This record gives sequence, C-alpha cells and structure tokens, in this order.
Amino acid sequence: MNRRPQLQIVAPNASPEEAAAVVAALEQFMRDTAPVVVAAPARIDRWSRAALLEGVRGTPQVSADAHPWGR
Repeated sequence: MNRRPQLQIVAPNASPEEAAAVVAALEQFMRDTAPVVVAAPARIDRWSRAALLEGVRGTPQVSADAHPWGR
C-alpha cells in the first residue's frame, strides 16, 4: 500500500523549473522526516519477555551488609 501523498503544484505563474524545484524540495523533506522502518524483533523466550513486562533490569543494587534474601 502506497501511503505517499500525491503532490501537485497549483501556481499559474510558476515556471516548470520552479515547480520542479518545489516538488523536489518537498520530496526531500518527506524522505528526511519519514519514520524509520524497524524490523520485527526476533522471538524472545518467556523469561525475558516476563522480565521486560515487569520492568526488571537485573540484580538490584544493595548495600554491602544487606542480605539478598532479607535476613
């Protein structure tokens, strides 16, 4: 599906060169500001997906005297 708009210059006093320059500038702008197409990520395992959904980034930073299991 082509979602690109059809550009049309409506300027009766513009020369063909001026109209072509305007269209070229608009096309360059559209290319420069188009969203980047990103490939779908590879399938991740269930544990990684669960960690991403929970917002887990790794082991928590704890002080030297704290026990990881809360003793």
